[in-house]
Amino acid sequence: MANKTLFNSFRGPRPQATDTVNEAGGTAYAMTPEQMLAQYAATGCMNSTFYASAEDQLDTVLDLCGAVSPEFIARVALYCRREGHMKDLPAFLCAVLSVVSPGLMAEVFDRVIDSPKMLRNFVQIMRSGAVARKSLGSLPKRMVRQWLESRSDEAIFFGSVGSDPSLADIVKMVHPKPASQSREALYGYLLGRDHDASMLPDIVRKYEAYKAGESSDVPNVPFQMLTSLPLDKAAWKEIARNGSWQMTRMNLNTFVRHGVLEDSKMVKLIAKRLADAEQVRRSRAFPYQLLTAYMMASSEVPRQILRALELALEVSVQNVPELPGKTFVFVDVSGSMHSPVTGYRKGSTSAVRCVDVAALVAAAVLRKNPDAEVIPFHDEVVRTRLNPRDTVMTNAEKLASLPAGGTDCSAPMAELNRRKSEVDTVIYVSDNQSWIDTSQGSWRRGTETMNEWTQVKARSPKARMVCIDVQPYGSTQAPNRQEILNVGGFSDAVFKVISQFARSDSGTQHWVDLINEQVI
Repeated sequence: MANKTLFNSFRGPRPQATDTVNEAGGTAYAMTPEQMLAQYAATGCMNSTFYASAEDQLDTVLDLCGAVSPEFIARVALYCRREGHMKDLPAFLCAVLSVVSPGLMAEVFDRVIDSPKMLRNFVQIMRSGAVARKSLGSLPKRMVRQWLESRSDEAIFFGSVGSDPSLADIVKMVHPKPASQSREALYGYLLGRDHDASMLPDIVRKYEAYKAGESSDVPNVPFQMLTSLPLDKAAWKEIARNGSWQMTRMNLNTFVRHGVLEDSKMVKLIAKRLADAEQVRRSRAFPYQLLTAYMMASSEVPRQILRALELALEVSVQNVPELPGKTFVFVDVSGSMHSPVTGYRKGSTSAVRCVDVAALVAAAVLRKNPDAEVIPFHDEVVRTRLNPRDTVMTNAEKLASLPAGGTDCSAPMAELNRRKSEVDTVIYVSDNQSWIDTSQGSWRRGTETMNEWTQVKARSPKARMVCIDVQPYGSTQAPNRQEILNVGGFSDAVFKVISQFARSDSGTQHWVDLINEQVI
């Protein structure tokens, strides 16, 4: 009798042969250059990851930019800034466009470089020589000047927070022509040059009066401008009262240290702000940022504020789709998923891990789809039980605390086949670095994930698979097909893509097609 291991029967098409080796040494499928660039832009932060250095990522992105059209580069920059809320890669792609297609760079500049932070990123990248030039050049200088000229005096002053380069450094580089006496005085003030103080914008004069002790009224300026000053509890309360939603989220422990949260009225005000649905949406907060704020809050942060963070998280994941039929969510809790989601960078490594993001996605899907089943895995399936009635925060914490191991992406799919489960939708959240299920000679066959998927499809012909990648590695365990979507990122834009995929008879490049819909 022929060896059934070698000559087993497949119902339906046999999985295509793998064509690459992933960063962990396992067999995988390489993405197309367009898919890879989108994935890097949606997940890459130009920091070292578990398997790749920041330099490796930079080289890969440059190579990918050479393999796709300038129009696609521009659309990826727009998508990943506007939908994914990324910073480093969209600014870098704008810098690349300044070399390969200056006209396209000018078309998308204001929509990608939409904040002082993004402007500083762009200028820093241009001056670094990373895109084959070490100066801005005439057109980028003009775009930066126009950016400055289109902002109000107050916006320029508030944007002066930050360095390397500072906004003052940028003003020196591009020599914007002041259109008013107040702007002329403001530029002189920022550059430390002689200026007419009486012509400074009102907010600058209030700030200087407060610094000099000539006024006791705390000016409504970014709090970073005030923290170096000797502030009493009343001043800190005023700072908290005037703070933005994001500033409030990021400084709860600071407010504790300075006695702000000893005042019940301030607690009520801050809780109301954090839970305000419109402010949550306007702030473009990543769901995992709220999870982090909750996890990092000291024991002295009042329960009322912690509850507000939970409510804000529920708002931030409102794009999670309701999926028809039986849904399974596979959460990768392996060792590599315990690395920082934005990579390692000395002095500023994020406390948020890939596994936190994966757990949050799974908990959010479960919250919107109570009949879904979440199956965590590393080198095997991890048994756990979640209550869909619990908050997203509670279930995410439970999943993220599970023990780690190696990576076998086929393990949860094999579990479905062992049970002979009927399936409508499978969602993976992983870094796709499966290696334990790679066997000798497996490069000639499909990945074990695809082999198991073939069996699922035999039972459930209409089943669909979504692979959410949270790291920039450029390979997958399941190649794009009519029923398979690969998407990268960790903002709620991922949920939008899944929702559209679930509602449509999509093609094999669904995510790339959505990016190509960006209007240049």
